[in-house]
Amino acid sequence: MATGRRPIILDCDPGHDDAIALLLALASPELDLLGVTTTFGNQTLEKTTENALRVLELVGRTDVPVAAGADRPLSRELVVAAHVHGESGLDGPVLPAAGSEPVADDAVTFMARTAATSSEPVTLVPTGPLTNVARLLERTGGEGVERIVLMGGAIAEGNMTPAAEFNVWADPEAAQAVLHSGLDVTMIGLDVTHRAVTTPALQERIRSTGAVGAFVADLVDFFTVYHRRTYGWEGAPIHDAVAVAHVVDGALVETVHRNVEVEVDSDLCRGRTVVDLWSRTDRRPNAHVGVGLEADRFFDLLVERIASLER
Repeated sequence: MATGRRPIILDCDPGHDDAIALLLALASPELDLLGVTTTFGNQTLEKTTENALRVLELVGRTDVPVAAGADRPLSRELVVAAHVHGESGLDGPVLPAAGSEPVADDAVTFMARTAATSSEPVTLVPTGPLTNVARLLERTGGEGVERIVLMGGAIAEGNMTPAAEFNVWADPEAAQAVLHSGLDVTMIGLDVTHRAVTTPALQERIRSTGAVGAFVADLVDFFTVYHRRTYGWEGAPIHDAVAVAHVVDGALVETVHRNVEVEVDSDLCRGRTVVDLWSRTDRRPNAHVGVGLEADRFFDLLVERIASLER
């Protein structure tokens, strides 16, 4: 029976911005969060899985199943982003240990079963390296998946290297497989998420909403340290929540339909998403690429939904 809510699976590597994306998904009545799957990325799989469980426990949503997935890339060596997210992956605020456990199924099995049995096609929202999703598509061809809205890549910049964004850089072969899956793929990259940078005033708005808001504000405080040192910003980009927000309200992000290829051979440009923005080739478009963001509306949505978790 149709519920009017879009069923989604959040595939993530919490991670400060992943945690905020998870809270936004939980707080959005437009979405039906069927489960959370975890991957290596911002920290090791063990830590990102624990972080997902802890965030769910914080807001009393241990009913949402968590399935652990890939602990390394398809063919590359494991690298995690501890230099950004700290040793726990969620450094900054203090969270108690999780009282719940992941489900017995691994992430790919969980996603395949959930998509196959859902009454409506599922939207996958990957906000970490794309290893789990690539393995799912290899196994099922995307059965039961309506679309993929991923946070990753960029048209013209990188945050792991001068050429590449971290999620794609971490497993470029997986990203290339997802982009060439033939499914409806939307890429929410740095060109968009670097417009979603917090300010001290926004931090106070979030903190004033209550205990969950204070947790989010503490996350951003820690996340800001890296971005102040790297970019000179007095805030941090809430990358992953933009992908969730785009599923909630498709008008928040402007997209164009273009061809995207991932560089998998070059060491210098490993993981670069080569976006044919001006249609310079005859390659067929394979992704809707984010090029603009209504940042004020995005932050209004985020504050409103974080506040709703206090009720």
